[in-house]
Amino acid sequence: MYKLKTINEFSSAHFLKDYDGDCKNLHGHNWQVETIVEAKKLNQIGIAIDFKQIRNTTEQVINKLDHTNLNDLEVFKDMNPTAENIAKYIYRQIGELINSENVKIKAITLWENNRCNVTYSET
Repeated sequence: MYKLKTINEFSSAHFLKDYDGDCKNLHGHNWQVETIVEAKKLNQIGIAIDFKQIRNTTEQVINKLDHTNLNDLEVFKDMNPTAENIAKYIYRQIGELINSENVKIKAITLWENNRCNVTYSET
C-alpha cells in the first residue's frame, strides 16, 4: 500500500455557534490541509497517482471555502463550522472526486494554526 500526502492552504473566517469562549466571535484562520491518499498499485511508469492530481482535487474543494465566512455557506447552515466538521466536509468532498478502484482518500488533517489540528478519516 502506498500513502501519498499533499499540502494545500486556504483562508476563511467563521464563528462557533453555542460556544462559550472567544471563538463565538467572528475570527479568521489561514488553514493548512494535508490530504493523504492510499493506492494499492503503481501504474506502468511507477506512479500511484500524480501529486498534482491530489493537489488540484483538494484545491477544487477548498476553493469553495477560501476567503469566505464559513457560517454563510449552505453546508454549514445546520452544522457548526468547527475544525472537526470542516475536516469531515473536505474529506468527503475529495473522496467523491478522487476515489477509484486503486486510489482512496485515507485522511485529512486540517491545521487552524501551527499548534492545533484535527485529523478526520473513515477508514
